[in-house]
Amino acid sequence: MRIVCIGGGPAGLYFALLMKKLHPEHSIRVVERNRPYDTFGWGVVFSDATMVSMREWDPESAAEIEDAFNHWDDIEVLFKGTRQRTSGHGFVGIGRKKLLNILQKRCEALDVELIFETDVNSDLDYPDADLIIGSDGLNSRIRNHYPEIFQPDMITRPNRYIWLGTDKQFDAFTFDFRRTEHGWFQSHIYKFDDKTSTFIVETTEEAYLAHGLDKMDQDGSIAFCENLFSEVLDGASLMTNARHIRGSAWLNFTRLICGKWSHFNGNSHVVLMGDAAHTAHFAIGSGTKLAIDDAIELARQFQIHGHDKDKIPAVLETYEEIRHVDVARIQNAARNAMEWFEVVGRRYADTLEPPQFMYSMLTRSQRISHENLRLRDKDWLEGFERWFAEKSGLTVGNDRCLPPMFTPYRLRDVQLVNRIVVSPMAMYSAEDGVMNDFHIVHLGSRALGGAGLIFAEMTCVTPDARITPGCLGLWNEEQAAQWKRLVDFVHTSSAAKVGIQIGHAGRKGATKLAWEGIDQPLAEGAWPLISASAVPYLKNSQVPKAMDRADMERVKADFIRSTELAIETGADWLELHCAHGYLLSSFLSPITNLRDDEYGGSHENRARYPLEIFKAMRAIWPADKPISVRLSCHDWTDGGNTPEDAAIFARMFKEAGADLIDCSSGQVSKEEKPVYGRLFQTPFSDKIRNEIGIPTIAVGAISEADHANSIIAAGRADLCAVARPHLADPAWSLHEAAKIGLTSIPWPKQYVSGKTQYETNLARAATTAPAK
Repeated sequence: MRIVCIGGGPAGLYFALLMKKLHPEHSIRVVERNRPYDTFGWGVVFSDATMVSMREWDPESAAEIEDAFNHWDDIEVLFKGTRQRTSGHGFVGIGRKKLLNILQKRCEALDVELIFETDVNSDLDYPDADLIIGSDGLNSRIRNHYPEIFQPDMITRPNRYIWLGTDKQFDAFTFDFRRTEHGWFQSHIYKFDDKTSTFIVETTEEAYLAHGLDKMDQDGSIAFCENLFSEVLDGASLMTNARHIRGSAWLNFTRLICGKWSHFNGNSHVVLMGDAAHTAHFAIGSGTKLAIDDAIELARQFQIHGHDKDKIPAVLETYEEIRHVDVARIQNAARNAMEWFEVVGRRYADTLEPPQFMYSMLTRSQRISHENLRLRDKDWLEGFERWFAEKSGLTVGNDRCLPPMFTPYRLRDVQLVNRIVVSPMAMYSAEDGVMNDFHIVHLGSRALGGAGLIFAEMTCVTPDARITPGCLGLWNEEQAAQWKRLVDFVHTSSAAKVGIQIGHAGRKGATKLAWEGIDQPLAEGAWPLISASAVPYLKNSQVPKAMDRADMERVKADFIRSTELAIETGADWLELHCAHGYLLSSFLSPITNLRDDEYGGSHENRARYPLEIFKAMRAIWPADKPISVRLSCHDWTDGGNTPEDAAIFARMFKEAGADLIDCSSGQVSKEEKPVYGRLFQTPFSDKIRNEIGIPTIAVGAISEADHANSIIAAGRADLCAVARPHLADPAWSLHEAAKIGLTSIPWPKQYVSGKTQYETNLARAATTAPAK
C-alpha cells in the first residue's frame, strides 16, 4: 500500500513505524509542517497499560522511551496551608520533544519517508495514496475538509489555562491551589526529564479577566504566575516555549468528538487518528495515550485482516468500532476530571476541608474508587477513614475504622446508623391504598438487611392522587394504622429508621399496574386527572385539567392531612415528592407548566405552589424530625429543566426549611434522552450539595459498597439511595459489608450463624479464585 500520514505527532509517527515494521513493502510517508526534530510543548504523561502495548509492538522504541521516562508514584496537594501526599499512583512522563525525536529516529531506521516543513491543505494533494492518515491535530485540515462526513462536535470549555515549564524538579505529581481576591487558580505540575517540569496554570474565565490576564503579554502572565505560586516554586522561574503565539498565551481547552472517523474520497481511504479525531483534557493526561492506542489498534486490524489495499474498508470499520468504545470511556473520565477543575473554586475549595478535598480530587474522574485507593495507598486511605469517622461523631480506636457508608448520619434529632437508604420503589400491591402483609415483609426484610433508612413507595394523599389502583395511600386512619404497624416493627426489630414519601401523581395517574402496561391508562375505573397545565403524559393518556385555585386549596389540604397522619405513624422522616413528572413536578418543569398566571413562567412562579405545600407541611411536621424534597434535577429534554434549574429550586426549598434534597432526574417527558452510566445521577447531588450548601441523597446506578463509599467520602452526597440492588437482595447492606471484609457490622441476632458462614464462604472464594 501507499500510505501517507499527514501530521508528524505521536499518532502519525507511531502508526508509520508499526506498519513499516510489520510490512516493509508498504510505501509510507509522514508529512509534518514543522522542522526536523522540532516541536512545541513540554511533557506528556503515559499510562502503564500503554507502555505494555508499546513494548509488545515495538520493543526498540519502547526501550528508548522508557530510558527517557521519569516515573513517580506520589500525588501531592497544596491546599489551604496544608501539604498532603498519597502514593501508589504510578505515572510516567516524558518530554513531548524527546518522544517525537525518538519516534522520528525509529521511522528513519525503518525507511519511513519523513517530509518536514510542508503544509498539507487537503487529502486530495495525494491522489495516489491508498490510505491517508489524518493525524494533523485538533485543527485538522483533513477533518475540516469533510465536516458532513466526520461530524465533528467541538465545544470550547470555559476555563483558561497556560502551559509553562520550570527548571525545578518535582518528585511527585503536584497540584497547588491558590485563592486570590478574584477566585481560585490551580497548577498541575510534573517532572518529565532530569532538568524540567511541566507547569500548567488553570483558572476560570472570570478570574482570568478580573486579574487583567487577557491584557498581559506572556512575560506579564509568567510574572503573575511566579508570584502566585512562589511557595511551590521556591525561587525557581517559569518558562514558555509558545513565543510563536502572539499576545496572551492563555488558552481554552476544546473538547472534540467525531461521529465518524473514516471516509473514501474517490481515490483514497482517509482515517482520523489522535487529536484530529478526539481530545481528552489534560486533567487526566490521556491525549498522547489515545493517539498511541489509535495507532496500535489500526495496525492490529491490518495484521488481522491482511495488508492488501482491498482489506482497508473492513480494517477501518473494525478500527472505528473498537476505538469509539475505548475513547468514549477515556473521554467520559476526562470530562469528569475537567469539570471538577472547572468548578473547583465555587463547589469544593471554599467548602471542603483539606482531607475531603484531597479525596474528592483523587476520585474526580470516577475511575479511581474507594477500594482502588486502598490498593494504591492503604495507609493514606485508612487515615482518611479515621478522619471521616471522627467527623461523623465516632470514637476511633485501633481496630479497622468504619468506611464512610457505614458511619452514622444525623439530621435534626434523627440519627441514622449508616448512610444507606432503601429507595422508594413502587410495588403496586395495595388495596384502597392500604399497606398489607406483603409491604410489611418487603420493607421489614430490608430493615433487617442493614439499611439505615427505609422508604416505602410514593404514598398518595388521596385516591385520585394515585399512579395506579395498587399504590399506597395515606388519607385515612386505616392506612395510618398499617403504617404504624410497619414503623413499630422496624423500630423494635432493627436499627433502621422509617421515612414516608408523600406525593400526588397528577397527569401520570389512573394507569395500569406496571406488569399490565406501565404508564398505560386504565381501560375502566379511571379517575379525573389534574396537573399544572392540560398536557397529557402520553399521546393516549387522559388529558388532565389545569388546576385552578380551588383545586390548589383542596390538594394542599390533602397534603396537610397526610402529614398529620404521618405524625401518627411515628415515622422518623418525611419526604415531599416533587420529581418524575408527578403533580408538583409538573409545576416546576417548563415542559409541563405552560401557565401564564402567577404559577407559570419564572422559576419563582413555577415553584410557588410546590413551596406553598412544603411550607404547610413543615409547619406541622415535628421540628425535631427532617423533611426532604425529591427533585428531578434534569429533564433530559430540550426546553426542560437542567441541573442549573434544579439548583435554583433546591435553594428555594432550603430557604423554606427543607433539610435535604433527594436528587433524581427524568421521567418528566417521554421524549427524554438520558445519558445512563455508572453513578450517572450523582453529579446532580454533588452540584446541589456543594454549591447550594444543603445535604443530599444520591440515587441512580449505585450498586456496590465501592460506589457508595466513594460518593460519600468525596462529599458528593450525604446518603446513597439504592433501589434495584435492594429488590434483588434485601440484605444488600450487610452483604456489601462482608464483601469488603468488614465483619464488625452486626446482623440480627437470629441470623448470626448465617453471617459467619457467609463471611467464611466469601473468604474461601477469594482464596480459590483462579488467577487472572
